[in-house]
Amino acid sequence: MIFRQIGGLSIPALGLGTWPLTGTQCSDIVAHALASGWRHIDTARRYENEKDVGAGIRAAGVARDAFHLTTKVWWDSLRHDDLIRSAAASLEDLGVEQVDLLLIHWPNPEIPLADSIAALLETKARGWTRAVGVSNFPSALMAEAQALAGGQLVTNQVEYHPFLSQKAVLAACERLDMTLTAYAPIARGQVNDSAVIRRIADRHGKTPVQVTLRWLVQQERVIAIPKTANPDRLAANAAIFDFELGAEEMAEISALGSPRGRTINLDWAPDWDTE
Repeated sequence: MIFRQIGGLSIPALGLGTWPLTGTQCSDIVAHALASGWRHIDTARRYENEKDVGAGIRAAGVARDAFHLTTKVWWDSLRHDDLIRSAAASLEDLGVEQVDLLLIHWPNPEIPLADSIAALLETKARGWTRAVGVSNFPSALMAEAQALAGGQLVTNQVEYHPFLSQKAVLAACERLDMTLTAYAPIARGQVNDSAVIRRIADRHGKTPVQVTLRWLVQQERVIAIPKTANPDRLAANAAIFDFELGAEEMAEISALGSPRGRTINLDWAPDWDTE
């Protein structure tokens, strides 16, 4: 396993995303993941599955301090009191006293960012989370948020895969000492159709998904959180630490990306970076 050391945390570079899983499908895969050695679980208030994630955590019987847990505050709950209530509700539903990382899920231009960051930092001061961060922030907004947070933000969770360039966000992560957590890391399965990725996969005796996840975690500041409800795919996703991509292969995959490769672009999305 590869870890990212950031903000006092040691975050596994590979985690289990849980959107849009709910019910026993969610709790079962979380329990199976933890029992089989996965040590990073990602959820959010908006996913409406925190109770299910909590049930999976309890079923696995893995000590709370043995795995990383992230959740997020939805974009309509970023005023101070709303954010505090959301964080408290997340802890209650998850059945934990503290998460490792609490994120602002999407920026909201109708709510002063300074107020949201102040409330986010308050949850850390209360001991409800070990660290804080953001999600779906373009690079300029990342810099503003990190300045307001006094350098305490540890990640920006954004869509990132071979077909979506995130050069500006990655450069901002380097400048601001943050990580990039990649959601939709296999572009909703589109990586399976790439001739470039298939060729590299054949060379290593791996699948296109495994090569893509390796490409992500082999980047110094990147964390990947693929979602699956299938135990066999979960095991396959974890089998990426017994090979390494060469510099030329990394460059070939990176060359597939462009700012137009986005698969998730909601009505309330910010103005994305153009590189």
